[in-house]
Amino acid sequence: MTRSVLFDASRLLSRAERTAPTGVDRVCLAYAEWLLSRPDLKVTPVRGRHDQLVAVDEVWFRKCVQTLRSRWTGDFFERSLTEDEMRLMTALSSDRKATDSVIGTPPADPAKTSGRRARVFKQLFRSQWIQNLPPSSLYFNVGHTGLGDPRVLMELRDRGIEPIILLHDLIPITHPEFCRPGDGDKHRDRVLSTLRHASRILVNSRYTAHELAAFAAREGLTPPPIDAIHLGLEPTFLVRPAAATPRPYFVHIGTIEARKNLAFLLTVWRRLQERMGDAAPQLVLVGRYGWENEAVLDHLERSPALRGLVHQAADLPDSALATLMASARALLAPSSVEGFDLPAVEASALGVPLIASDIPAHRELVPQARLIDPLDGLGWLDALETATRHPPRAPPYTAPTWERHFAEVAQRVGLAS
Repeated sequence: MTRSVLFDASRLLSRAERTAPTGVDRVCLAYAEWLLSRPDLKVTPVRGRHDQLVAVDEVWFRKCVQTLRSRWTGDFFERSLTEDEMRLMTALSSDRKATDSVIGTPPADPAKTSGRRARVFKQLFRSQWIQNLPPSSLYFNVGHTGLGDPRVLMELRDRGIEPIILLHDLIPITHPEFCRPGDGDKHRDRVLSTLRHASRILVNSRYTAHELAAFAAREGLTPPPIDAIHLGLEPTFLVRPAAATPRPYFVHIGTIEARKNLAFLLTVWRRLQERMGDAAPQLVLVGRYGWENEAVLDHLERSPALRGLVHQAADLPDSALATLMASARALLAPSSVEGFDLPAVEASALGVPLIASDIPAHRELVPQARLIDPLDGLGWLDALETATRHPPRAPPYTAPTWERHFAEVAQRVGLAS
C-alpha cells in the first residue's frame, strides 16, 4: 500500500545556487533522498508561500535533488580549481612556510544579490506550483523553515496530517550572545510552535533532547514524543582517501562565527608561532563567514605572526574536505556550544585525530577525542604543539550512518517496512 507524505523542501530550494552545503543542508538533502527512494511512498515536495504550503512539481524536484547531490559531493579534482584553491594546495604541499596566507573571497553583499536571487526563483518556480495539496499522513520538516508561524502546523493537524519536525539545536535560545540580534526570539517562536503542534520531534543528540525538554518545562509545556537519533554521514566520509605528508597542518571546518571560538584559536596559534618559530604548523579554516566574525578577520588580515600560517577557504565539495582532513595532523573543534558537530564526527569516521572542546555534545558524540576546555589556552597550546611534533593516531570509532538513522526514524514514525 502506497502512503502519501509531504516533505518541506523550502530550505533546499533556497540553496539551489550554493556550491557547498551547511550541516543542516546536508540533513535536508539526505531526508529528501531517503523519502524519494522509497517505492512505497508518494512524496509531495512543498514549500512555504504567503504563510501557506504549496506543492512543487515532483519530477522537477527530483532533478533538483540530483543536481545538488552532484554539486555538493562532486570530485574536487574533476573540476578546475580556482586560483585561491590552487594557492591553498600549493601552500599545504610545500615543506616550507608560505610567504602569505591564502584567504578566500569575502562574502558578497546580501543587498546586491537578493534582487538577483529573487528573479532567479521567480523564473524557476513560476510554472511549478500546484494549488491543492494531496491527502497525506505525514509532513516532514527538517530544516526549521516556516515553523515560526503555528498556523501551518495547526492546519496540517486539522487535516489529519502528522507533523514530524527535526530540531537541530536550541543555541539561539540558550546562547543568544552567539547569534544575530533577534534570532533568539525567532527560534523561540519556532520551538514553541513545534512543541505545541508537532506530532513527534526528532533531535540529533541526547544533549539537544535534554535542552529541549528543559525549555519545555520552563514554558510549562508537555512536549510530544522526542526522539534523539544521531545523524548519518555521507559516503565520502566513510572511506579515508590517500593522505600525503606535507608540512604539518590542522583543519577547522564550520561557519566562521562567534560560537566556533575561532578568535580564541587564532590567539593560541599566535602563541604557538612564538613558541615553535619556523616549526609552527599551518591552520586551514574552511567555512563561510557568519555572524560576529570581525575578531577572526582582524587576526587573518592584520597579524604578522599568522601570515603564511593560517589560511581560509569556503564552498569546497565533500571530496575536498575529506582530502584536507586525511592529511591533517588533526581536525580542531574548539566550539563553545554545539547541538551536533558534524565535521567532528566526519573526521572521527575518517580515522583523523580530533582535538575538540570539552562540551556536552562532544562528550556524547566523540568521547574518544582529545577533549579540552574551550577556555583552556595553555591546554590547547600544549596539545597542538605535541600533535605537531608527534603525529597522533586516532582510536577506533564506529561512525553513525544514514541507513541506521532512517531505519530508526521509520520505526518511530510508522514507516517501517
